[in-house]
Amino acid sequence: MPESTLLAEFPAADHARRVLEAIGNGKRTHATIAATAGSRSGALPSGTLSPLLHRLSTEKQVLSVDQPLSVKPGKPALYRVADSNLRLYLATLRSVQDLVRRGRGEAGYELFARRWTSWRGKAVEPLVRDALELSALAGELPWKDVTTVGGWWNRAFNPEIDLIGADRSPVANQLIFAGSIKWLGTPFDRHDLADLTRGVASVPGFEPQETALVVVSLAEIERTLADTVDLVWNAADVLSAWS
Repeated sequence: MPESTLLAEFPAADHARRVLEAIGNGKRTHATIAATAGSRSGALPSGTLSPLLHRLSTEKQVLSVDQPLSVKPGKPALYRVADSNLRLYLATLRSVQDLVRRGRGEAGYELFARRWTSWRGKAVEPLVRDALELSALAGELPWKDVTTVGGWWNRAFNPEIDLIGADRSPVANQLIFAGSIKWLGTPFDRHDLADLTRGVASVPGFEPQETALVVVSLAEIERTLADTVDLVWNAADVLSAWS
């Protein structure tokens, strides 16, 4: 189905198709997309790429654009394929399908297994943010002023903060919470907490002892750390946001 959709919407191997495939293969910023979607003569010019990104995100709605959320304007914007099925196809399943067609089904499965965990960890982030935002708007979070949930990063992507809850976007008046998503088979532990507390100190608007800390973890959190954060969600909590 994703292959049929791709061929129907982008039948020719033109700039739009190359841009979409670059993003599907993990290129998130304007610069890396331009370099990957370019040709032997160089990166795709900004005058060509910028209108394409705008059309793919606003008209086609095949791309989503994420902006860093804090009390100050931030860059860069990050692009991702909006549909998770198409995103998985471009990142992994197309290569798997090619192997299967060549009679190498076992190799295709091994390729999928190698890529799945890292792909899933990134793919779940927008779903978790949406779930928290839905719960906030429904009055089901401890903080009534949260109206938007995003993430934060700087130009060096060091650190990247998975969760930022704020009173408005794209530039907030106040950060209500900051947090981390860990979608692996191991609990959120003291090393993860140390990374989080160190990273949030860089976020404009984060106030220690005032801005809450949130953890969303597939394997929950080490019991000894439960009192060090203000909210812990697991997979069931994420799903219940849509119920």
